[in-house]
Amino acid sequence: MIRYKKYQNKNEKNTAAYNKWYARAVCEETVDIAALAEHMSTHNTPYSTGAIHGMLKDMVNCIKELLMDGKNVKIDDLGIFSVGIRSKGAATPEEFSTQGNITGVRLRARATGNLSSSSLKLAAKLREYTEYSNGEALPGGDEDAPETPDDV
Repeated sequence: MIRYKKYQNKNEKNTAAYNKWYARAVCEETVDIAALAEHMSTHNTPYSTGAIHGMLKDMVNCIKELLMDGKNVKIDDLGIFSVGIRSKGAATPEEFSTQGNITGVRLRARATGNLSSSSLKLAAKLREYTEYSNGEALPGGDEDAPETPDDV
């Protein structure tokens, strides 16, 4: 069940969405590799939590190694991992330099297969989260609330 909270857009730059109410997904917990391994070991597998944990840690290290070698890594039904570069423009190719124009490197991940946005949309069940920062839920929780625009 995906839980959400309602929030009001206070960004005055987006006049079409300003002061309107939208939904935002609530994350109640972040599961690390150790907890994921423990969870996976309960799914009728002959592998122990420790074996799965070690394999997942090795997978993360290998993904990083492959990305640093200029490769993308696709894990079927999960995502495609790649490296992105942020840079400032230069007037000419000769004026472009690594130190002066490249401002950062980042990890990119695109969902694929069973974890794609379209498959999540079909499978998702939504419910309003009952706890808000001020301790009170807003009235009118609606499981069929319209989706939030991507640009908000």
